[in-house]
Amino acid sequence: MLVDNAVNGDSRVQKAARSMADAGWDVVLLGQSPDRDRHRWTIGDAEVRLVPVVMTLAKRRRDYRRVVLPRLFAYRRGGIAHHRKQWVKAWRADLLARRSAEGRRFLIRRTAARILARWVGFRHRQLALVEGRRNPDSLPERLRTAMWRALLGDRCWRRLEPYLWDYEFAFGPVVDALEPDLIHANDFRMIGVGARAVHRARGKGRSVKLVWDAHEYLPGIKPRAGYRRWMPAHVAHEREYGRCADAVVTVSQTLAELLHKEHRLPRVPAVVLNAPGGGPPADRAHEPVPDLRQLCGIDAATPLLVYSGALAPQRGLATLIESLPQLPGAHAALVVPAPDGWVVRRVLDHAAELGVADRVHPLPYVPHWQIVPFLAAADIGVIPIHHWPNHELALITKFMEYAHAKLPIVVSDVRTMAAKVRETGQGEVFRAEDTADFVRAARAVLADPAAYRKAYDSPGLLEQWTWDAQADILDSVYQGLLAVPAEATATATAAATVPQGEPATEDEEPEPGDPAGATAT
Repeated sequence: MLVDNAVNGDSRVQKAARSMADAGWDVVLLGQSPDRDRHRWTIGDAEVRLVPVVMTLAKRRRDYRRVVLPRLFAYRRGGIAHHRKQWVKAWRADLLARRSAEGRRFLIRRTAARILARWVGFRHRQLALVEGRRNPDSLPERLRTAMWRALLGDRCWRRLEPYLWDYEFAFGPVVDALEPDLIHANDFRMIGVGARAVHRARGKGRSVKLVWDAHEYLPGIKPRAGYRRWMPAHVAHEREYGRCADAVVTVSQTLAELLHKEHRLPRVPAVVLNAPGGGPPADRAHEPVPDLRQLCGIDAATPLLVYSGALAPQRGLATLIESLPQLPGAHAALVVPAPDGWVVRRVLDHAAELGVADRVHPLPYVPHWQIVPFLAAADIGVIPIHHWPNHELALITKFMEYAHAKLPIVVSDVRTMAAKVRETGQGEVFRAEDTADFVRAARAVLADPAAYRKAYDSPGLLEQWTWDAQADILDSVYQGLLAVPAEATATATAAATVPQGEPATEDEEPEPGDPAGATAT
């Protein structure tokens, strides 16, 4: 299996690796190391290996060029240009105020300030030209993107986002050495690594099958701000290699139909939901489940809203935080991958501005087999995500985790999840990015949570959202490709993982900020 993250935190990949190993397949899961070291451990009978990836090609060649003569007067980077510009503005504003108050003209000083303002403006523009050459959203960059798309078509990613080769250089040799019979490539970055490994193996006379596990609708991801080339490059990469897959699996029927149409696949992909499930490894079965309310420092009577998943603006955490002043006494638990990270600090700063910082509790992820009992201590599970195409297509992992925890769900009016909540009565729907409507929905649930929990007593509702059922589907895909009987033990299955934005824990897209980032899920 190949996936672009460090495995920990990606419950879909962990469950897939372990369940396929339990079914008799020899599974090696390759992921991206968070540092320069190689790491190994096991998940059940599946072996996990983390491979270091050096992002040499993430930086564009022109970023190494020196500033040429016309830019000698540009300010240095680091903020001095903005400081000087503001300082001159302050001086001129002071002279204007004194002229009005004292009745003096200050002709010489005003002339000097005007000359200095022009000089500072000139140097600031020189810096802007230097930055513009590196600005991925500048006119030259947009023209360059359009040119490579026109010239190379689906091969344009080689020029627009060549960092994708860095994954190939790190994972390719490891996959080749394993000599797998089947490669399970997770998501849009690993499909290229898997497809090229299959081509090399077939060139040597070995029969290798490729499974592409599409976690999300790539054109529906919110790309990194200002990086126009990111989306066309990755869509082209996915389109070039997606058709190489012998079988495709994905997370929802709607997405399966989209992939079938857009990639002209020979058959509709199989659906393997991001459902919760899968018990702990034998050596960790004794570990107690952390107490959510104890970690938040609150008692059982305190209203508690929980959010579980990645943090990004399109996840709608601002709506949750802004609702707290209107929900007296309510607390919010944020179960996130990096509770000490800069994104969480920004959320806490926002909460402090509203006077509710003491009611917001960032907490780390727990192992995937503890998620459901851990979340069950809350009163409401919240999904305040914004309207993006990728958010409309599926029941995301946290939706099903909240359901198995029997939490009433307050979800924004994204198509698939809103329709399911209205159908089952397991929660309330509010208008995305509308804090007042979120407050209405939360108050309705807190007024009578038992009425919403009754929805989970409906026969078959939770049974359809279990991982055991999904593992059977994935196992049947493997068997269909390698034509082995169900009871037979298969030979090596290579699995590889690399960092990305949307851990499958909840359909997450990568966060913006790194060359490989996309939002994200």
